[in-house]
Amino acid sequence: MGEILVGTASWTDKTLLESGWYPADATSAEDRLRFYAGQFPLVEVDSTYYTPPNERNSELWAARTPPYFRFNVKAFSLLTQHPTRVSALYKDLRPEGVTKNVYPKDLEDKVVDEVWERFLSALTPLHEAGKLGALLFQFPQWFTIRRSNKDYLLECKERAAPYRICVEFRSRTWFSDEETTEETLDFLRSYGLPYVVVDMPQGHASSVPPVVAATASDLAVVRFHGHSDKWNSRDIYERFGYLYDEDELRPWAAKVRQLAEQVPETHVLLNNCYRNYAQTNARQLAEMLV
Repeated sequence: MGEILVGTASWTDKTLLESGWYPADATSAEDRLRFYAGQFPLVEVDSTYYTPPNERNSELWAARTPPYFRFNVKAFSLLTQHPTRVSALYKDLRPEGVTKNVYPKDLEDKVVDEVWERFLSALTPLHEAGKLGALLFQFPQWFTIRRSNKDYLLECKERAAPYRICVEFRSRTWFSDEETTEETLDFLRSYGLPYVVVDMPQGHASSVPPVVAATASDLAVVRFHGHSDKWNSRDIYERFGYLYDEDELRPWAAKVRQLAEQVPETHVLLNNCYRNYAQTNARQLAEMLV
């Protein structure tokens, strides 16, 4: 069975800091990252979805964590076709006179190319240190199953190389029935694209079923979003503020092992990031996997 790395989708959330999970003497960003890395071997950086990373942070993250530690990094919103705040773009790339959110189609190709280049370049220190796990490309619910979107997935893989990427969908069209599910998984397998298995609330426009499958030879990824009954809330803590009980996690331990039997590395991220919920559940699940 391959290696299973369990972690959370944040280590800096303000409600986590308020929860008391960190010891009282962990007063700096360095202290907190070092403490976190002593508890878990993996973390997901989600801030990079809102603001592109910078090389200095990558250097510090690499320096403050042990050799075995891995960072998964969420792709910048523009790269996954989400609306992007103009103020989040690099200053010299911001279109003049534009204040509303922009999409890739609103920008010149050379600007989008430059965003790609700078985003990837900023992660070089993590990659060179052997600590860059995978880039998470989480696509919006309007990113439906069609040829142009499949082509874009391949473009993302090509642009990101040699970094690994993994793909998470938020449109049920990729899994609308058994035939479509097989089409989606076969496509991902054909090109060695790791599919992100999700556990999330069902019955919403952005809901994707918990299809458990390994679609690449080197990596499998599972993300837990909780089962909040306020999934459509604009308040992220209402959306993700869900504490799993152990009976909910236990069946997933078997599914994670199933994935780990197929690939050398499986990443499991708890994204129920409110107070210490994710850290509590990550520890519980890790213990079940021992």
